[in-house]
Amino acid sequence: MDQKKLAIIATKGTLDWAYPPFILASTAAALDYETQIFFTFYGLQLLRKDLSVLKVSPLGNPGMPMKMPFGPKWFRGLNWNIPNAVQSLVPGYESLATSLMKQTIKNNGVATIPDLREMCQEADVKFIACQMTVELFGFEHSDFIDGLEYGGAATFFEFAGESDICLYI
Repeated sequence: MDQKKLAIIATKGTLDWAYPPFILASTAAALDYETQIFFTFYGLQLLRKDLSVLKVSPLGNPGMPMKMPFGPKWFRGLNWNIPNAVQSLVPGYESLATSLMKQTIKNNGVATIPDLREMCQEADVKFIACQMTVELFGFEHSDFIDGLEYGGAATFFEFAGESDICLYI
């Protein structure tokens, strides 16, 4: 039987949106799928050497009630549905949401984005950085981690057109 193939298009560059492509790709690779991720537009942020710049963007995300990663159990269990108007007006709210999310990730033993990305690379998941977007945003290849292929949509379509599963994230 032929090896199954998974193609993923990663377009988001925030901390919370970094998880789906790396979790799905590392899982697929562990299940012996040939896997490629095409990083385009803001998804290129996930390939940068320094991932500490990734933040959570709760603004306009109605599915994201804030949970507190500290305090008594009853306090940690509350959903903090903060109105978008407050999120957009309070200085530093994005940084606060990011630190709370990072603490929640740590408290629950979830792998970090650098760890997941490294697992993908070790499992031979192929990373393709969209060359057009690299040029559009003024990046240099030196801004990114080693081991990438640079190409356009046609490069990715060669693989995606033959894939069993293709996901847009």
